[in-house]
Amino acid sequence: MRVMVLVKASSESEAGEMPSTEDLAEMGKYNEELVKAGVMLAGEGIAPTSRGKRVQFNGPTERRVIDGPFTETKELIAGYWLWQVKSMDEAVEWLKRAPFQEGVVEIRPVLEEEDFGEEFTPELRDQERRIREQTEQNK
Repeated sequence: MRVMVLVKASSESEAGEMPSTEDLAEMGKYNEELVKAGVMLAGEGIAPTSRGKRVQFNGPTERRVIDGPFTETKELIAGYWLWQVKSMDEAVEWLKRAPFQEGVVEIRPVLEEEDFGEEFTPELRDQERRIREQTEQNK
């Protein structure tokens, strides 16, 4: 199963404070362990919301662009991983080994084809496969 591991923002990350060299080295070591174990598929830190935008959708045509920063820190993300694991328990065990000293990290399953049921028709499945193939080629 694939899981998205969401590192919640803090007041420091939202202020644009970068981790120390020591913290970056520890995270690099941890990421290497994840990659060697075949767990980590992707992962990145995300810039503070002061550098971001939101688009609010209201109906089929109305779009409103909202400039950052956004104030609700508890709802913000500072980084993510995409992991391939056997179970949620395995994901939790890997996350417990992360070099964080404080904060909150959320783990959520990534929906797979079978999760969408019969609404995800064979035509839509074919379309999804084509999109994934093109995405791989774009890398």
